[in-house]
Amino acid sequence: MHELGLCGGILEAVERRAAGRRVTRVRVRVGAQHRVVPSAFDQSFALVAQGTVADGAAVDLVVVPVAVRCLDCGHEAEATDPLAACPACGGLDLETEGGDELILEAIHVEEQDVSRHPG
Repeated sequence: MHELGLCGGILEAVERRAAGRRVTRVRVRVGAQHRVVPSAFDQSFALVAQGTVADGAAVDLVVVPVAVRCLDCGHEAEATDPLAACPACGGLDLETEGGDELILEAIHVEEQDVSRHPG
């Protein structure tokens, strides 16, 4: 389950950006070439985030498709499964491009209640 490793790296970036503030939501853009299973990603993030500023944070996972070109018939398309067969001819000789990104796109932090601060 490589999602656990990916989530560990993402959590490190989340903690740096949060600077001690509680994180309520995280949005991650991941390329299809990573072959991430969304439910496994959610569970992995929840596991690595336990006891951190992101404990209980919701995860929005945006899967970026990979561009594929069939070397048999020349058909071009986007796919969320980079190992798929060509939808036009069924060919398996596919050239892929992109879909390998892993980007922490946004974090949402809990608003601090300014009414509690004297001033």
